[in-house]
Amino acid sequence: MTVAQTQQRNEEAIATAVAILKQRFGERLSQSASVREQHAHTTTWLANQPADAVVFAQTTDDVADVVRICAEHKVPVIAFGAGSSLEGHLNAPAGGVSIDLSQMNAILATHPEDLDCVVEAGVTRKQLNSHLRDTGLFFPIDPGADASLGGMAATRASGTNAVRYGTMKDNVINVTAVMPDGNVIKTAQRAKKTAAGYDLTRLLVGSEGTLGIITELTLRLQGIPEAISAAVCGFPSVKAACDTVIATIQYGIPVARIELLDAMQIKACNAYSKFSYDEVPTLFLEFHGSPASVAEQAESFGEIAAEFGGGSFDWTSREEERNRLWQARHDAYWAVLALRPGATAFATDVCVPISRLADCVTETQADIEELGLVAPLVGHAGDGNFHLSVLLDMNDPAEVSAAEKLSARLAERAIAMDGTCTGEHGIGQGKIGYLESELGSALDVMRAVKRAIDPDNIMNPGKIVRL
Repeated sequence: MTVAQTQQRNEEAIATAVAILKQRFGERLSQSASVREQHAHTTTWLANQPADAVVFAQTTDDVADVVRICAEHKVPVIAFGAGSSLEGHLNAPAGGVSIDLSQMNAILATHPEDLDCVVEAGVTRKQLNSHLRDTGLFFPIDPGADASLGGMAATRASGTNAVRYGTMKDNVINVTAVMPDGNVIKTAQRAKKTAAGYDLTRLLVGSEGTLGIITELTLRLQGIPEAISAAVCGFPSVKAACDTVIATIQYGIPVARIELLDAMQIKACNAYSKFSYDEVPTLFLEFHGSPASVAEQAESFGEIAAEFGGGSFDWTSREEERNRLWQARHDAYWAVLALRPGATAFATDVCVPISRLADCVTETQADIEELGLVAPLVGHAGDGNFHLSVLLDMNDPAEVSAAEKLSARLAERAIAMDGTCTGEHGIGQGKIGYLESELGSALDVMRAVKRAIDPDNIMNPGKIVRL
């Protein structure tokens, strides 16, 4: 699948800006073809569109200098964190400069008494939680990949814990960001709430680098639960599993994670992670709280699952077994690739009101069968969010066409159910065509905001909105 150019290249301006940046950054600027390709889109099926140079930033001032020079010459800038985004966010369709923030990986301050911390954008979630372990605190947002926290904020990431702890938008208190003219702003103080002016923090969280580049973040932290247990439960059908999720949420059980894996995904996980679960639609769960409350939550869930035909309900509080279970869930993508060696995995997601989850999943699986595709399904079912990994032979035009039909049907179905074309992957390039049907005239307001803040359209152009 190719992505159309959304902006014309300016060869002379790019060459001039890169020459100035080379003088400023020396060996911290690379024009190597392999480095540039690594900093463009490398996941799923979107074409790789590398920038003309990559600058390895080490401070906010470095980022500001790059943006200021590029702004002077109207050259695009694209922020890079860990490279794990899925919708072409990192591509440079009109060329320009990629700013690698991975070396900005300092944890600047931890305030256990206030349950917050301040980090640079290149810090990854695993690095932060390793640092926090001795404080009794943790950062709960877990998208699976060991993504950078700046990138997670820019794409409004969530993940397996979102049903209890929310998404990045709920856990970012403040950001420091470099704006399109090179000026540096701080969007808030450390107070837990504020009524002071526009909510610029929420504006930049989820903006995918199209309004500014996040270089530092203040994040909410949570106490590590006294007790944690994990569970696995199989079901006779996807609908039965979804109905169990709906009942669990409506019953008010404060489940921390509730993940849906269809039969094909379980087959892949069994082979890849050396499990022996029945190859049926399955829920992976986790409960947090005191030992008594965790036991009560598990017991209540087991009773609900039994009403919908759930099989044996196996749960454990042993850390090694819990970690193995969730590692298998996070390895779902790699497990899927092993189902069809040599295939390309096209990942997509949608999110619907939880009451429509069973309908959306069931209808989508009927589409997969009709189109003759291999597309295992996993989902953050407690949020009504699920993902497909479509396995494709990219040299087979019929398969690619079928996958495009599936993607379109899935997005349109979710929107028709009062849901969204993306629960957590973001818009980027891949889903830019669905925003108008989802948001209508609100898209004009987004364009107005983009033009006001970034009049020369240098900040990650060609993403979210077309100008």
